[in-house]
Amino acid sequence: MFNHAYDGYLKYAYPYDELRPLSCDGVDTWGSYSLTLIDALDTLAIMGNYTEFQRVVKILTSKANFDANINVSVFETNIRIIGGLISAHLLSHRAGVDVEPGWPCNGPLLRLAEDVAKRLITAFDTRSGMPYGTVNLRHGVPVGETAVTCTAGIGTFILEFGTLSRLTGDPLYEEVAMNAIYSLYQQRSHLGLYGNHIDVLTGHWTAQDAGIGAAVDSYFEYLVKGSILLQKPELMKIFWEARRSIDKYLKREDWYLWVSMTKGQVTLPVFQSLEAYWPGVLSLIGDTSSAMKTLHNYHQVWQQYGFTPEFYNIAQAEAGADRENYPLRPELIESIMYLYRATGDPQLISMGVDILRSIQHSAKTPCGYATIKDVRDHRKEDRMESFFLAETTKYLYLLFDTENFIHNQGDHGVVVNTPNGECIIEAGGYIFNTEAHPIDPSALYCCHDKPKEKLFNFDSLKEMKQTFRGETLQERKTSFIPPKENCEELADDTQENIQVEVKSIVDNISEILSINKGTVEVLDDNLNTIVRESFDEIKLAEADEIEIKGTIEVEAQTQISFNDSLFREDLDKKIYDLIPSILPNVTVQAQVKHDPQLMLERIRIEKKHSKYSSWQNEFNLLTCKAQPFLQRLSIMGEFFKS
Repeated sequence: MFNHAYDGYLKYAYPYDELRPLSCDGVDTWGSYSLTLIDALDTLAIMGNYTEFQRVVKILTSKANFDANINVSVFETNIRIIGGLISAHLLSHRAGVDVEPGWPCNGPLLRLAEDVAKRLITAFDTRSGMPYGTVNLRHGVPVGETAVTCTAGIGTFILEFGTLSRLTGDPLYEEVAMNAIYSLYQQRSHLGLYGNHIDVLTGHWTAQDAGIGAAVDSYFEYLVKGSILLQKPELMKIFWEARRSIDKYLKREDWYLWVSMTKGQVTLPVFQSLEAYWPGVLSLIGDTSSAMKTLHNYHQVWQQYGFTPEFYNIAQAEAGADRENYPLRPELIESIMYLYRATGDPQLISMGVDILRSIQHSAKTPCGYATIKDVRDHRKEDRMESFFLAETTKYLYLLFDTENFIHNQGDHGVVVNTPNGECIIEAGGYIFNTEAHPIDPSALYCCHDKPKEKLFNFDSLKEMKQTFRGETLQERKTSFIPPKENCEELADDTQENIQVEVKSIVDNISEILSINKGTVEVLDDNLNTIVRESFDEIKLAEADEIEIKGTIEVEAQTQISFNDSLFREDLDKKIYDLIPSILPNVTVQAQVKHDPQLMLERIRIEKKHSKYSSWQNEFNLLTCKAQPFLQRLSIMGEFFKS
């Protein structure tokens, strides 16, 4: 099935984004960057077609160029392009690609993924930290772009961005993604529910229906998966809060309805095909009982029509009007695969066979597989979305291929040498992003989080036993307290240095203002006001010249306390960079470029959103070096002797 659709894409559609399976030609949909080729790449590796994997990697690394004047979805580009490139990068070693020295901490596919991420990161430069929904790959956020973004479009970045940060050592991506999640969390209703669309500038909900389906789904998915992949219990705590509200207000007899986020009253009694991911998420937190009950409901809908319609009216037990289509979605088979791995229930294999036969019988065309336009009569529509090759066929394959390397239980792996020492990879526990691109969690510890040391010599086990004892997070937190007098001395020196630097900046600004015959007036706030100025209102698309008029006010005797934490090596330079946007009667004859590092520093200074701290007491975690030790123990077949 995969090969038929993949070959059809290569023959009739490449280099367009998608195949049109009835017309046997191609069409650009999400960005004109050969989307299906990138989306299907890691499926080739999972199915063992390493030769084709290597061929496509050569094509991408030699021809891929994302410096294009096109508007793209931030959400879709992240999960499909960045996710696909990262996953392929991490699978390259297994698939026989000649990787660069220092892999997995560097490589051409990783650089491509980071290049795309840098083009998307400007979307997060908002007052709330929640991203716009669209960016231009060359110019940033388009002029006039709506500030309304769906909930999933805000909370579905932590897997890809977190992986980028761990592999490259740049904290920008992970911190920006976490900041967006915290910002979204602050906007939940008093019932603990989330709407499905929000204004990222004001924080006002523009659509207040709360559910687990369209426009919300992957936010909940990424809370669980992000917690596992990045070892962040605070994300799991946010999920459990949401889960309690979901079960209280949305759940009815193992169905999940849509309700008002502020009142909890039912607004839409439907099941959406996208919601079928939920049992798979429940399996990841160990609640297989609830997951199986809900999955049975969803499978009954499939049996009724041979497919799941986009909307299914639960009360009337029929497909929703004008939403009777099935675009080859993977969510139901995704949950079946997860639950089979968790339970081994043979009934799940039968469900997978139902899905396989339905698609093969009704969706197959001479060129590929087509969207089902109406599940009631199985009419076809001329589209095959890239996720059919990235997700649907992959999850089906992994359901039946029980010995696939993806299912590794941790009993084997591979030792590789990196700039940070030896590292264990391919040891199992792969985390799929919402586009089914697998991420090897062990690879994340090969780069900048891993101590620069070789794996353990078992000859010195007795001498090193304290290394494996571990300590709780609270112990680690209080394990080092510098002498009080040193802290006070450091604070005094730092504050004095900051005040000297700020005085110099104020003098320089005053000099510039006198040259331009401006007027310096007194302001109640300090220079933090200038530092926090952003370019939210000056997003450029095509224009290279803008004229900005305004006034600037500076406090004559500016004082900045130690708590303001303006630790910047080039603070005066960055303030000068901002001056043209706020000085009176200044014409800027250059394109304004977004500075991601300046955005990150502003986020750190503002600290708008409270972080979880209580989880440190609720989760008695150990911080120790036992994980690589136990992996090496398993891989080498060594064991303790009494």
